[in-house]
Amino acid sequence: MYYRNKEISEITNEDVLDFNNDYILKKNLSASYQNQVTNAIKLYFRTVRGAKIEVDKIDRPKKPKILPNVLSKEEVKDILEAHHNIKHKIMLCLIYSCGLRRSELLHLKPQDIDSKRNVVLIRQSKGKKDRITPLSGKILDLLREYYKEFRPKTWLFEGQTVGEPYNQQSLQSVLKLALKKAQITKPVTLHWLRHSYATHLLEGGTDLRYIQELLGHNSSKTTEIYMHVSTKSLQQIKSPFDDLYNIFCYFSEVIMYDYNHTYTPNSEWLCMIVSYI
Repeated sequence: MYYRNKEISEITNEDVLDFNNDYILKKNLSASYQNQVTNAIKLYFRTVRGAKIEVDKIDRPKKPKILPNVLSKEEVKDILEAHHNIKHKIMLCLIYSCGLRRSELLHLKPQDIDSKRNVVLIRQSKGKKDRITPLSGKILDLLREYYKEFRPKTWLFEGQTVGEPYNQQSLQSVLKLALKKAQITKPVTLHWLRHSYATHLLEGGTDLRYIQELLGHNSSKTTEIYMHVSTKSLQQIKSPFDDLYNIFCYFSEVIMYDYNHTYTPNSEWLCMIVSYI
């Protein structure tokens, strides 16, 4: 306990602040951990009668807004084409083409692939929800090739032991090897492929509401973060530096010409500069 020699009923808001400064901040604990501590303090002291602490005045830490990491389509293509092993290739391809989480991929069963409707059924994923996602025809062809070779029994992707799902760390190693082969030095994780899938859909014109359903997000706010990393709108914005650069290049050529011809700029030439700007 942080306050061993003080009665619980005597603890004040200043004590909570001291605890935050001397313990949490010094240990550089995350905002998520601080939020859990705040919840625990608020819940506990609401039940303590006669406490001096004012629960409603305990502020929550601001959660840092971190943008998702996104790969370009060229980088994704290089990663997916890096492996010749059909099993390794199709696992990475499914994560990207369906926007799957790592656990969702490893818990797929052969019957979850609906080749008639061209969809993948994802059962009891995050939030205990089922959802479906479109299945690319090219991915289906790869899956058929994979199935003929490996004949999975219980899980779509099984480890060395029949009936056991593929190991999570082994899957991460598959990605790591693909990055090495593709000569990509970014600290890419499997979740980057999911982020890239969502962002590329958005840049391709897919409605944000459909992307929310495909990813299995409860709140649209979670999906809206991809609007901040999509470059489709940003690429339409012209930087003012381009105009300045064009001006510099134009007049540097004019000045060089005048220098070679021993010409001195007059007021008419200066007015031309001002009007151009």
